[in-house]
Amino acid sequence: MGRLSPQNLSRGDMIRIGLLILALILPFFPFVSDYILHITILIFLYMILALGLNIVPGFNGLLDLGYVGFFGIGAYTSGLLTVHFGLSYWVIIPLAFANGAIWGILLGAPTLRLTGDYFAIVTFGFSELVVLFLTNEIWLTRGPLGLPGIAPPSIDLTLFGGPKWEFAGELPYYYLAIVMVLVTVFVMYRIQDSRLGRAWFAIRDDEIAAVSCGINLLNYKVIAFAISAAFGAVGGSFFARWVTFLSPDMFKFWESFLILCMIVLGGMGNIWGVMIGAVVLVSLSEVLRELLPLLGLPVQVRFLAFGLIMVLMMRFRPAGIMPIPAVAAKMKAGRVKRKRGTAAAELKIGSTTGLNK
Repeated sequence: MGRLSPQNLSRGDMIRIGLLILALILPFFPFVSDYILHITILIFLYMILALGLNIVPGFNGLLDLGYVGFFGIGAYTSGLLTVHFGLSYWVIIPLAFANGAIWGILLGAPTLRLTGDYFAIVTFGFSELVVLFLTNEIWLTRGPLGLPGIAPPSIDLTLFGGPKWEFAGELPYYYLAIVMVLVTVFVMYRIQDSRLGRAWFAIRDDEIAAVSCGINLLNYKVIAFAISAAFGAVGGSFFARWVTFLSPDMFKFWESFLILCMIVLGGMGNIWGVMIGAVVLVSLSEVLRELLPLLGLPVQVRFLAFGLIMVLMMRFRPAGIMPIPAVAAKMKAGRVKRKRGTAAAELKIGSTTGLNK
């Protein structure tokens, strides 16, 4: 009990507990409508997706542009198992997690030997292949017609003499999303403080030094890719049972870009920074969705706003709003090295010009 006493809680812990209490009582405020609850659930969903993707670029330093593919795999796994087999959502969650991990291994094992832009291009191609498969394999996914009739989650209390309670409205999804976010954050912190997490950070900071310490780069990268894909699939399984309808258009490349922007904005590798990035970008997207038509501009202009935000972040705060020290120091060292290289090149050009004269 001593560890949980107020005297032993840091300021950050107090803020987190306060935010959790606020989230729990938010639906009971009189100004909170179903629309606000819907947007909040969307924020929680993107928190789960961003935390899952953060494992790859934030913990391992790899650029993954195909994360939406695992999101779609998880969503259609949940939808198809519900429509054709009537499985409970609580059974589907581990199945979606396992299916996402399997596809992460299948993609990561042959491609994680690539680095830099080559790996990013391969992951982008994977996401496009997933969309093409969902669109063209009508016998399985109904293609462009979409997959309707996905039943919402339910809690069966008949074994205990109670009724079968089915989710209705936004409120039960809201609390389910909170539980899923809390579980995801707990798992991320456990991974971050584990031997596995320390190995990932070593790979991110310096692959050559990591290899010299006995770390198998491919094995650890594949594990990272599998866990990241699994959380993306879990987010997709929740999305399918929440909206109760799926279409291939919901899983375009834009979603991967948006989730990656959340990580860059909040701070790569920082769990709370990634969550803040999700809050900022989802909220900004909804504000612009309502504001732009009033200004006579198409809703698609908000994509330009996101691009501008990324440009400004890369210029003035490349490590994000809440950067972790290692990433910030690495980026600072890179900028200093580039400046020195530029200065040396200018000096060499000037010397060569003087000799020619």
